[in-house]
Amino acid sequence: MSIPALAHYLDIESVTAEQFWGLLRLAKELKDARTRLGQNAPILAGKSLALVFQKPSLRTRVSFEMGMQQLGGYAFYISPQEVGLGTRESAPDVARVLSGYVDGIMARVFNHQHIIDLAEWGSVPVINGLSDFSHPCQALADILTIWEHVGTLTGLTVAYVGDGSNNVATSLIQAAGKVGMSIRVVAPQGYQPDRALVDQTDADITVTDDLDGVVGADVLYTDVWTSMGQEAETEERLKVFPPYQLNQQLLVHTRNPDVKVLHCLPAHRGEEITDDVADGAHSLLFPQAHNRLHAQKALLAHLMGGVPLQ
Repeated sequence: MSIPALAHYLDIESVTAEQFWGLLRLAKELKDARTRLGQNAPILAGKSLALVFQKPSLRTRVSFEMGMQQLGGYAFYISPQEVGLGTRESAPDVARVLSGYVDGIMARVFNHQHIIDLAEWGSVPVINGLSDFSHPCQALADILTIWEHVGTLTGLTVAYVGDGSNNVATSLIQAAGKVGMSIRVVAPQGYQPDRALVDQTDADITVTDDLDGVVGADVLYTDVWTSMGQEAETEERLKVFPPYQLNQQLLVHTRNPDVKVLHCLPAHRGEEITDDVADGAHSLLFPQAHNRLHAQKALLAHLMGGVPLQ
């Protein structure tokens, strides 16, 4: 039975398990083809992608630009000053204008409603490159990395340590439910995932403020304690989060000598993660970052190139 095509990629909760697995398989296929042949087929020749940015990002910009180039297409960056999304120009207007110029839109924004509006009012595929609610592109690369380096997904346990209320944690929780992984969110009170998200996910999820939640985990994941847009909370967060630092002591506490370490980057080294862990034998930080390219290419090939999910 064929897997239904996606119209957009806005949030993992709106993607079925079959579609998510299809994207993972397509990402792996495109990555393997480039490794084996040195190139990918130009399936996006003549296609263009608008990159609409409110928030800066090294990995998001470069992975989408290079992904389009490697698939034969063209991507171009639009700065916050050029659009003024939601201020100078409304998201519905931006969507309708860009739809007459390009074949796809990737937007990295603050307000998740802007992503929804771009998809509703535009006539081309829209990809959520990050919003204040979710980061589905990151989660796709995260799961691809775990699959590659552990060899399986179903039955694994990921322990996310730190700010369990942020967009990376949200998408990781949703993604875990699509592939049969268990997830433990180890976060201080007040920084745990929304109850509605926990109730909605298909994942086997545990939420706790007890660091014993990492015991037996196959993967430890962390992110910055203060995300973009939360700078006013930095001082308070630096008082709350130090016990949740991903350090050698926490690695040992997993009681798993093969535990893997993930971080979506950029890292505030010495805060949420120590150098010896980020650069140590358990770390997958840079394979994880590199897989953003291959995950992005799967999205582009499917949404803009019509490559079916299998």
